[in-house]
Amino acid sequence: MTSSDPKSPIRLSRDTGTEESAEPLNLGTRVRELRKARNWTLEQAARQAGLARSTLSKIENGQMSPTYDALKKLAVGLQISVPQLFTPPQREQVNGRLAVTKAGAGTHLATTTYEHELLAETLTKKQMVPYRARIRARDMSEFDGWVRHDGEEFLYVLTGVIQLYTEFYEPIEMRRGDSAYYDATMGHNVVSVSEEDATILWVTSLP
Repeated sequence: MTSSDPKSPIRLSRDTGTEESAEPLNLGTRVRELRKARNWTLEQAARQAGLARSTLSKIENGQMSPTYDALKKLAVGLQISVPQLFTPPQREQVNGRLAVTKAGAGTHLATTTYEHELLAETLTKKQMVPYRARIRARDMSEFDGWVRHDGEEFLYVLTGVIQLYTEFYEPIEMRRGDSAYYDATMGHNVVSVSEEDATILWVTSLP
């Protein structure tokens, strides 16, 4: 599996994301959001910033453009820097995303070496791709060269015994409960060395 393989969970996750254009930031709305995030009334925020309540109200409602001196007072009162007044809130401040994948309910994708089950598929624009994999490969000769792609990767052995091969390290035998975190641009392959197919959890970051 490579990042260019159409069956790659990483490629699929990238392809299902949608592009979003940034909207222009409204200073008044931003100031109101910052105030409300602190559970402050207009009076409390105005007092903290050393501004008149009417002035702050006009700024929040877009009825006046604050001077730089007023912006500095606002930033000090809100305990942030002036540039942060013009910076959109971080995604995690407004996020409440959740995806539950019941056992066996993920989408299954099979290759000659691995059988993947994609997890948390309902979430778009993820920062990481989680998937469970059944390791079919028994020998490095079954791979068409190294698997490598952008990002970092975490591997956790669920059942069986695997051999983790990497481009710059000696092969590592791993058993149930063992884990590895590595740079995914480094060539890597996994084979099962137990009698049954091993299963692992893979989590790959998306750049």
